[in-house]
Amino acid sequence: MNGVTTTSSDVDVVLPCLDEAEALPWVLGRIPAGWRAIVVDNGSRDDSARIARALGATVLDEPRRGFGAACHTGLSAATARIVCFCDCDASLDPALLVPFVREVREGRADLVLGRRRPVSRDAWPAHARVGNLALARLLRRRTGLRLHDLGPLRAARREELLALDLTDRRSGYPLEMVVRAADAGWRISERDVPYLPRTGLSKVTGTWAGTWRAVRDMRRVLTAPRAAR
Repeated sequence: MNGVTTTSSDVDVVLPCLDEAEALPWVLGRIPAGWRAIVVDNGSRDDSARIARALGATVLDEPRRGFGAACHTGLSAATARIVCFCDCDASLDPALLVPFVREVREGRADLVLGRRRPVSRDAWPAHARVGNLALARLLRRRTGLRLHDLGPLRAARREELLALDLTDRRSGYPLEMVVRAADAGWRISERDVPYLPRTGLSKVTGTWAGTWRAVRDMRRVLTAPRAAR
């Protein structure tokens, strides 16, 4: 798996996971050498946890359902100076995080986000794109940030992330990270990344109901009081 081990590493990659047995070999095989994969199993009923362990990843169990719950469990367990996040469904290539990490390490940004560029029409359903665009516009009004996407591929320093004191444990977690980072005066940048058709069925944006549930969670984040700096 490109050198991934369970020992301390230069970078930890948090991978929230729910029934991703089919995608895991590809995802973990793309983790850069010297980095550690932290797979957070969020109640999988397939062989995700076993497969991840067999491929050398650190596997954590988070029984509380929710994307944010899985992400924050991984962040709390991380030990590397820089922590990355990536979906575990093979829609995003974790190898693309290398320049993200370089940008953070060199002090050119505090948080780097991946702007998803779908490689095919079926890679990003229309309803998910519409929901993402609406949230990006609301985020611009709230923070002034001219971002195009709130995607899951991202990198930042661990201690600073923990200091944001993120509280959302559902679909609003990625947005809350950006909002609180903006309120704290972080330098936030965006990089284009190819977005591939995911392996398996999406648990969040695969349906209109899932998309609008995520939008509802994120709108709640946007209306929350500003965090004190």
